[in-house]
Amino acid sequence: MDISYILDDLNPIQREAVTEELPYSLVLAGAGSGKTKVITHKVAWLCKVKEINPLSLMTVTFTNKAAKEMRGRIESILGEQLNQMWCGTFHGLFHRMLKMHWEEAGLVKSFTILDGDDQNRVIKRVIKKMNLDEATWQPRQTQWFINKQKDEGRRIAKLPNKATYVEEKMADIYLEYQKTCEEEGVIDFAEILLRCHEMLTKNPNLLNHYQKRFQHILVDEFQDTNEIQYLLLKQLVGNEGQMTVVGDDDQSIYSWRGAKSSNINRFINDFKGVKTLKLEQNYRSTTNILSAANAVIRNNPERLGKELWTEKEEGELVKIYRAFNERDEAKFIVDIIKSWMDEGRSLSECAIIYRSNAQSRILEDSILRAELPYRIYGGVRFYERLEIKNALAYAKLALDQNNDTAFERIINVPTRGIGAKTMDQIREAAREENSSLYVAAQNFANSSGPKIANSLKIFFELVEKLSESAEKKEIEGFFEELLDNTDLKKFHGKEPGEKGRSRVENLEELISAAAGFFSIGEDADDERSQLEMFLDQASLDAGENQAKENEDAIQMMTLHSSKGLEYSVVFVAGCEEGLFPHKRSTEDPKQLAEERRLCYVGMTRAMERLYLTYAEVRNVYGVDGFSPASRFLKEIPDEFKYEIRMASENISKSKSFSPKIVGGTDHKVGGFALGDRVGHPSFGEGVILNYEGDGSNARVQVNFDQEGTKWLVLSFAKLNKI
Repeated sequence: MDISYILDDLNPIQREAVTEELPYSLVLAGAGSGKTKVITHKVAWLCKVKEINPLSLMTVTFTNKAAKEMRGRIESILGEQLNQMWCGTFHGLFHRMLKMHWEEAGLVKSFTILDGDDQNRVIKRVIKKMNLDEATWQPRQTQWFINKQKDEGRRIAKLPNKATYVEEKMADIYLEYQKTCEEEGVIDFAEILLRCHEMLTKNPNLLNHYQKRFQHILVDEFQDTNEIQYLLLKQLVGNEGQMTVVGDDDQSIYSWRGAKSSNINRFINDFKGVKTLKLEQNYRSTTNILSAANAVIRNNPERLGKELWTEKEEGELVKIYRAFNERDEAKFIVDIIKSWMDEGRSLSECAIIYRSNAQSRILEDSILRAELPYRIYGGVRFYERLEIKNALAYAKLALDQNNDTAFERIINVPTRGIGAKTMDQIREAAREENSSLYVAAQNFANSSGPKIANSLKIFFELVEKLSESAEKKEIEGFFEELLDNTDLKKFHGKEPGEKGRSRVENLEELISAAAGFFSIGEDADDERSQLEMFLDQASLDAGENQAKENEDAIQMMTLHSSKGLEYSVVFVAGCEEGLFPHKRSTEDPKQLAEERRLCYVGMTRAMERLYLTYAEVRNVYGVDGFSPASRFLKEIPDEFKYEIRMASENISKSKSFSPKIVGGTDHKVGGFALGDRVGHPSFGEGVILNYEGDGSNARVQVNFDQEGTKWLVLSFAKLNKI
């Protein structure tokens, strides 16, 4: 049999990983080292050489997209369609098993799966049925608790000591929720894996059947497995099965959602005689990029250890740009991208990556002003985010109580006991009275029960207070008061894990957006307030459609979303202490190690050019803050990086780096430069921190010694340089 075509395009280590005959093997696959190729070719090898039926293999990965690609590659190598092959995600494969054995699993034949929103709705019903206060027992938080227990393989009886009242009550809700699901014939996503594990444990004959059937199990992204996934794999392999796991402990970045990189060491300990192979040849990045990334990740303790290398050219040095502030940083990135386009390259080859979702706002603003198309990968634009739309709805209602859309959006956000039934009654009253919902609700409050009436009264008082604030305060102060009084930060912050933290950061970034807002080019006789102009601009920015999937556009994403992707030129923005690494991680060695892995992931997305940028001054929540450069930048040896210290300095040392690109970042406007000390006839002396626009529309931000920070239009300001 001619099997040369299976091995011909593999390097020696890949070939060894594919042909390894020991029952258990661990392939430590570095970024861009061809791990998918190893898995797909190993499947082909097992089928063609070891003559294993493809239906007797199980190949597991983490996303439907990855599973589809893997199946397609396997079919291409084998030259046949494998519709019944067990190749898919954990949830997809084990859902298939439950459908085949619904009776053994204790399910009804027609059971259906609840998606996240449906699960949340069931939990809300359960909380209401138990006469619990939804404001105290937040459905989203309860949902996270239940799913976490299931991901850890825990039922009610197996929960750790329920010492506190909160833990006891959460367990009670979990129990009642599970009863409701059983009665209604539904299961949630986390239940799929736990139910399968329990089914196989309770049915040894069924377990024995699958242990014999799956002669070899292959697992991709093994470092991302959680507890229940590991238990299922161990269960199916048994004592006689074989398993190949492929992963990278240096790219383990999902601990916040239950992933355990320790499962790699656990695999080595649980299965005797594991053969470990390291894929270290990278096919993506240049030598300088890899050397810089290796230097950073080397600082992490408890690594299994590997060193990426490449046969590609040395390439350009990693460029570190020290911006004066976040606007300068964004402008620099956009100017580089414009120059990239001038070279005849496409926008879709460019990726802007950031640690926090909130960072996207100022970057989006700069890209919109440059009229370039962009896409947020795996997310939505700043002004389209749920928490931002909620805050803006409060602002709109403060300006106009007849805004029915805004009223409907936030009448029960945060939850204040105004349910669907009450809203139906208010809508009906508004139709009968031919009035706005707000007016109808005021009238309705006079005739409703004390609980609803009190909730509505508190809401009306809040709106009136915000209306007064909108008239008296500058927009920055208005949004500060809005967030303080509406409890939106507390409400959205209760969402578990990274999502809740991200929503709070976005709300705080809204204050920065308000603080830096200046409407350029408006008519002099425009009677709109600054707040009205701000809300109009936010609506316009939100209305700018994202680029379509296949349209040539700049790609924007968080570091977490970037894993598995690659781009010719990559910008990692906001490389400052407190932002990246995040301030939450600096006191915890484990979290700091994960932040460093995030940095490694971000850096290894770049194929040709890598830019790491940071700002000396960054406006955070409306206040200018000063943070040192990220420790990760300092961990890159000098021989692999070149620091660009603003546009005025000579950068001819940088290989293949066009001075024209940096020349786009001009720090002067109207004869003034960033950092200049200036005087003003009314406000006294201060320092120029920022600027926007040009010509008659140019304005500068000055931090005055006595009066604080102010934005001034240069054509009117009468500033003089000191």
